[in-house]
Amino acid sequence: MKKIDKKVADAYFKERSRNIVIYLIIGFLSSFGVVLFAEFFSKFSINGFPFHYFMGAQGAVVVFILLLFVNAKVSDSIDRKYGIDESKNEQLSAGKTLDH
Repeated sequence: MKKIDKKVADAYFKERSRNIVIYLIIGFLSSFGVVLFAEFFSKFSINGFPFHYFMGAQGAVVVFILLLFVNAKVSDSIDRKYGIDESKNEQLSAGKTLDH
């Protein structure tokens, strides 16, 4: 297994951590932020429901699922950028399982 330079590892984790913070902020705003401004958002409607009700009932869950897919794609591109290859990890660990 090859060693990774400390500067490269620090840059990798800094970029990953930044993305996680962004996803957490988006998740917070889609769930709690809409509730905080429910009176303002009650003017808008989706499928006949007020926007704040829709976000509380279904919208926040949809945003969360979309963030999961976005995170997977962005994480893969960051891994490729820093030369982290998942298939190489699978090859290294092949056959190293224990039966209990």
